[in-house]
Amino acid sequence: MYQSTPREPELLTHREDEVELEPFYDDEYDEELTEQEARAVRRKKIWRKVRRTTYVAFGLMLVAPVVAFAVAYQVVEVPNPEVVAADQDKAITILYADGSPMTKIAQADANRTLVKYEDLPETIKDAVMAAEDPTFMTNVGFDLTAIARAGWYQLKGEQSGGSGLTQQYVKAATEQDGMTLSRKFTEAVTAYKMSEQQDKKDILTAYLNTVYFGKGASGIKTAAKAYFGLDDLKLLTHSQAALLAGMIQNPGRDYQPAYLLERWNYVMDQMVEHKMIEPAYRASEPFPTPVPDADQAGLSGPRLHIIQQVKQEMAELTWGVDRLKKIGGTVHTTIDPPMQAAAEAAVTEVLTGQDPDLRTSMSAIDPNTGAVKAYWGSATGTGTDYQMGILQEPGSSFKPFDFVAALQRGEGAGEVYDGSSPREFAGRTGNNAVRNSPGVACVNPKRCSIREAMVKSVNTVFFDMALKIGTEKVAKAAFDAGIPREVTIDGTKTPLLVDEGGVSPNGNISIGGYLVRPFDITSAYATFAARGVYHKPFFISKITNSEDKAIYQHIDETRPAFDPDPTKSRDIADNVTDVLKGVVTGPIACAGGRECAGKTGTHELQGTTRNAKAWMAGYTPTLAASVWIGTDPGNIALYDQKRKKDIYGGGLPGDIWKKFMDGALNGAPMEKFPKPKPIGQFEEPKPTTTVPPTTTSEKKPDDDKKTTTPTETATTTRTPPSTTTRTTPPCRPPLCTPTTTSPTWASPDPIGGGTEPTG
Repeated sequence: MYQSTPREPELLTHREDEVELEPFYDDEYDEELTEQEARAVRRKKIWRKVRRTTYVAFGLMLVAPVVAFAVAYQVVEVPNPEVVAADQDKAITILYADGSPMTKIAQADANRTLVKYEDLPETIKDAVMAAEDPTFMTNVGFDLTAIARAGWYQLKGEQSGGSGLTQQYVKAATEQDGMTLSRKFTEAVTAYKMSEQQDKKDILTAYLNTVYFGKGASGIKTAAKAYFGLDDLKLLTHSQAALLAGMIQNPGRDYQPAYLLERWNYVMDQMVEHKMIEPAYRASEPFPTPVPDADQAGLSGPRLHIIQQVKQEMAELTWGVDRLKKIGGTVHTTIDPPMQAAAEAAVTEVLTGQDPDLRTSMSAIDPNTGAVKAYWGSATGTGTDYQMGILQEPGSSFKPFDFVAALQRGEGAGEVYDGSSPREFAGRTGNNAVRNSPGVACVNPKRCSIREAMVKSVNTVFFDMALKIGTEKVAKAAFDAGIPREVTIDGTKTPLLVDEGGVSPNGNISIGGYLVRPFDITSAYATFAARGVYHKPFFISKITNSEDKAIYQHIDETRPAFDPDPTKSRDIADNVTDVLKGVVTGPIACAGGRECAGKTGTHELQGTTRNAKAWMAGYTPTLAASVWIGTDPGNIALYDQKRKKDIYGGGLPGDIWKKFMDGALNGAPMEKFPKPKPIGQFEEPKPTTTVPPTTTSEKKPDDDKKTTTPTETATTTRTPPSTTTRTTPPCRPPLCTPTTTSPTWASPDPIGGGTEPTG
């Protein structure tokens, strides 16, 4: 019998109400959506979420900064100018390499006082606002337009300040000078709060009492004294105020005359634009030359240029003088006191009694570290630094880099070239042919080895060599050694060893017809001494704070110079040294039989056979040094008043170099250069039985070392290589010989070797 299963009672919580349905109610299931319809529904849902998220994010973008600004406003503190000024007065001690004191960089006015607003003349108010913040009197502590403009310039890779006076004061007071967004935000909030709480007059006064102007001067009263010797600010003219205001942007360049002039011009123009001065005043007012720097704790003369280089390096290390003065500290330099004294004694002794218009500079570097051991930029230590602040043609002292390029290609010191004179090359024919200096010739001019050509400074050999190898490879060899590709002098960047537009140099590079800094020759020769290892030169070994804790420690920047393989780079340098040892003989040989290597050089005066510049560069295994002699205009013939003859590289420059090396290395071990591993044709070819006649007169045993005054030309046009019977690699543009007419080089400035000819 069928028996039904009893039904469980319905749960009240699950029971549906009995409701009367609408007539049109359809309780049947809807048809399923198509795939296309489903995708459309999903897209609508996604975009609905995106819109909602965007609305929320946009709202937060509007509200969050306001909230953050309001919170930060309550937290930040407005700096007190008296506290800020007190923190700026800590001294910086500069030490020699042995730990003995060199000088101190302290507040220029030991009795510093803060000025009141009523003591500030309109001249300085106008100049500072024109230079740094024209909208200062009306902005809220920061200028959004200036900030946006600065951001745009930074995106383009250009420099532009975006901080107004109030922000600059806050930045200086808080010692926060990074470019982070959080720092800029905090700076802006603090500047706004300061503008809300203080009168603009008080803010401007606080700023001018604390801002750093360079020359060790923080605050306008101290700056007026340091730059113009003025104790009364009321005496400041608009012109003088323009210079002071201009230095605020980069006070670390206070020793660069061209930069001072550039900034003065800028501020004067800004004051005209903002109707603070009349155009007539602008046109008639001369540049206000600052007074000479006061002695820094007794330091004067050539050592002042050392301080300038130390300051420059501090700025590059982000430990500028203004920053370090806030905490106090000690800068440990690489300058060796006995070597510095030897440099000063050598220059002074040799140049005493000579033409006062002669200018000289020299430097010495430890080749195994890059440490600068001695430095002479000028006799006064002020004005032009003739080591780092000028560009000069190195003449024949550049020829070792030709040899490096030859060695990199596998040509050795015994490789033979045609050293006859004159010689014509493409673009160098007739009166413009390449010539050797009078009296300079190889034993067999048609078969002249690189070794003999280097010792006698035979121009035609090196000119030919550079064209065959490639002038761009000669330039690269110099760059490898340490000549920088670009230098900045007085704020102007200049590429080196190229023609205009970055075009490869012409053949004159082979005999030193392109510009370099004298200091860079020292650095490059130090690479030879270090057996092919380049060490970046430096003046600062360490910086410590007031608690003697290191806040900076030098790290050697080094690399194999002439080949990625250190062994090959070493072999190239050793081969160069072996040849250059033959140059440093006779009167310029190092004392006591000490092994030295080097090269002389001259650059001749336009249209004459006399010299306008003379060089001597050389080294031992432990010390490299170079000497340059010239004049300010560069168009005066160099004359030795004592010897009554023209100056060559082996003359006064050689005298200074030898006296320095002998003094600096007195008592040092007699180290020898390692024997080189021969590259290519190392030995000179055996002489022929018949020696062709030459123009060289009879000489004493050492005269071959003295006949090194090539008269070569310096131009700035490209040089195609000449046709030759030597086997050379296929040429590449732009150095291939044209198939039509050859270019003609301009009449050149003679350049060349270093010692007085005897023929």
